Amino acid sequence: QVQLVESGGGLVQAGGSLRLSCAASGSIFSIVAMGWYRQAPGNTRELVATINSGHAVNYADSVKGRFTISRDNAKNTVYLQMNSLKSEDTAVYYCNTRAYTDYTHWGDYWGQGTQVTVSS
Repeated sequence: QVQLVESGGGLVQAGGSLRLSCAASGSIFSIVAMGWYRQAPGNTRELVATINSGHAVNYADSVKGRFTISRDNAKNTVYLQMNSLKSEDTAVYYCNTRAYTDYTHWGDYWGQGTQVTVSS
């Protein structure tokens, strides 16, 4: 009942920047939090950054100072501005939201993933 559509992935050189976007739609009563996760081949999916309804944010240590997460509540959209990209940032990036679909039911929903490749 909740769909996430991601955009903005691609190929960039080390030191470059990308901006990812993710728009949530469907039967959304309210959004508790939105975030970005990433997974490289052979690795587990790891948290990159999250932002909750109170605009509190948290980042993985590996991206602090380089990535910025933000959201547009009116559009149910979350963004990830990625600067000073490193080859280690190469992964499939997944958008996530924890959302209520009615007064009492909530769940975690995932986008399809978007590839970010950083070349040296």
